[in-house]
Amino acid sequence: MSLIHAQELEKSFGERTLFSNIAFDVFEQDHVGLVGVNGCGKSTLMRMIAGLEPHDGRGQLSVSKNATVAMLDQSPNWGNGQTLYEAVLEASGKWMRAERELHEIAQKIEEQGASESLIRRQADLQDRYTQDGGLTYRARTRSTLLGLGFSEAQLDQPISVMSGGQMRKASLAKILLSDADLLLLDEPTNHLDIASLEWLETYLSAFRGAFVLISHDRYFLDKVCNRIFELENGSMNQYSGNYSQSMEKKMDEREFAMRKYQNTLREIKRIEGIIEQQRRWNQARNYVTIASKEKQIERIKSTLVKPEDAPQGIHFHLKADALTANEVIVCKDLSKRFGDREIFRSMNLMIRRDEKVCLLGANGCGKTTLLKILTNKIEPDSGSYKLGSNVHVGYYEQGSVRPNDPRTVLEALNAMFPRYDTKQLRNMLGSFLFRGDDVFKQMSDLSGGEYARIQLLKLMLNGSNVLFLDEPTNHLDIPSCEALEGALSDYGGTMLIVTHDRYLANRIADRIIIMDEDGMREFEGDWDAYKEFLAESTAPKEKEAPVAKNDYQLAKERKSALTKAKAALRKAEERIHAEEAKLKQLEEKAFDPQIASDFEAAKAVYEALDQQRQLVEICYGEWELAEAEFQQFNDEEE
Repeated sequence: MSLIHAQELEKSFGERTLFSNIAFDVFEQDHVGLVGVNGCGKSTLMRMIAGLEPHDGRGQLSVSKNATVAMLDQSPNWGNGQTLYEAVLEASGKWMRAERELHEIAQKIEEQGASESLIRRQADLQDRYTQDGGLTYRARTRSTLLGLGFSEAQLDQPISVMSGGQMRKASLAKILLSDADLLLLDEPTNHLDIASLEWLETYLSAFRGAFVLISHDRYFLDKVCNRIFELENGSMNQYSGNYSQSMEKKMDEREFAMRKYQNTLREIKRIEGIIEQQRRWNQARNYVTIASKEKQIERIKSTLVKPEDAPQGIHFHLKADALTANEVIVCKDLSKRFGDREIFRSMNLMIRRDEKVCLLGANGCGKTTLLKILTNKIEPDSGSYKLGSNVHVGYYEQGSVRPNDPRTVLEALNAMFPRYDTKQLRNMLGSFLFRGDDVFKQMSDLSGGEYARIQLLKLMLNGSNVLFLDEPTNHLDIPSCEALEGALSDYGGTMLIVTHDRYLANRIADRIIIMDEDGMREFEGDWDAYKEFLAESTAPKEKEAPVAKNDYQLAKERKSALTKAKAALRKAEERIHAEEAKLKQLEEKAFDPQIASDFEAAKAVYEALDQQRQLVEICYGEWELAEAEFQQFNDEEE
């Protein structure tokens, strides 16, 4: 079933057209990644789907009447005095309403007596409540919040005191728990560390509904998406598969279209050569041929379409102006705390010339704090650090607040880099997508993506031989991320990069450092090699081959094992009988009128009943294993 249907859709702001004549459908269980350069209209299209933004012209956009749609709220309004847990629990409204109704029915039964209609209504509602997950929605709320990186202590804290990033994570938790058929997620990975990212990937990969998400995290798009919608040059390209598969298909399609276009041009040139030759012969019949060939060229040209060029992205080169000492960064027993909270203790770190190190870890573990210490923005509490001789640091700061600067972009850069004239600066700004009147934008009016590009331009012009980069791909679109990766890959200096962008870490890093509560763990290699190492180190080890034994020992051991297998099977059968007897008692208790008339008692019984059914299933699983082992010994004896 189609949840969303769009046809001939278009959207403009003033004279600027974001997209036109686009058509698409989103079906049940579609996991769609919506991608494109910054400013192409991704968020606008998502708001149109949610009914928050009108479309232009005669286009159609419809959402199935039977579908419930939930959109990630960028600026949520939370109730006063609510804890984090209470605020997110509101997403489970249907179960909370069912509980209230069950409570009201129980009160009526207590006041008016247990009439047949009330008992039937109560039983039906209780069954739906149980089957739809009413017994577990509180546990799901807690596990979702923990999966997104909140601690147990934070669940009981007032949501009003939380940071903007934490509130946005709470909004994400709320939409994941909403039980909607279609989720609309605009940059859901913002403010998530690696562990939370991987949890979200697992959750969305197993999600049975549909979603449309906007993200520049290519690793994430590869993990969770089975379709890609790309807005490009005002049109929409659609692909099946994840992001990497889709981009391969796009490249193949573009190469095919270009070959077809070039072959057509060659065919036109060949026919024009025939026409020219016929003219030289200057015979009457030649003019008939000429007219025929000219019409053939007109027909070919009427269908000839030149493939559109890819949108131009940023392009730049980072150059290290001078050579540093071999030991670039040396930290010894470095410690830092803020108030009662210890960030890290006795940290030791050595980074040598030309190393490209990626620093990863949970939010709040001290990655940014370390960079601030190394750039003299804050002081450590104890320990020491030293930068090697001839080190010239370039620092890209995460979440840099855009300055309240009335100067234009061009004026600000001219003041910072007076060695370049206006023409040179405009050319360089053009390489970072500031073209025409864009250079006259005030610094204070720049978007997050625009300001990020200015920061990268400063790095390029500084010529630093050591780079400290704190989440450099935040606010960048995918083409800009790829351009940054290319520049960093070719860079001849030393780098320490704080990032949660696994694609970046995979392409750039020659060493991975993981920071956590236990300190630092280092690994030589990129992100994929690190994950492969973790998988191998946690995999169960193969048992060593047993030492050969004589027949008497083998017979004795086989007899002992058979006795144990028989005892295990008997024990499993006895446990099944015992647990099934308990289950029967609970089932009888559930139909007791006195229990049915008391909502809290009935709820407790149904919860116990659900747990007991699960326990009986576990018992049968244990019995099957014991029976299979016993049967194996019997087969060997035969």
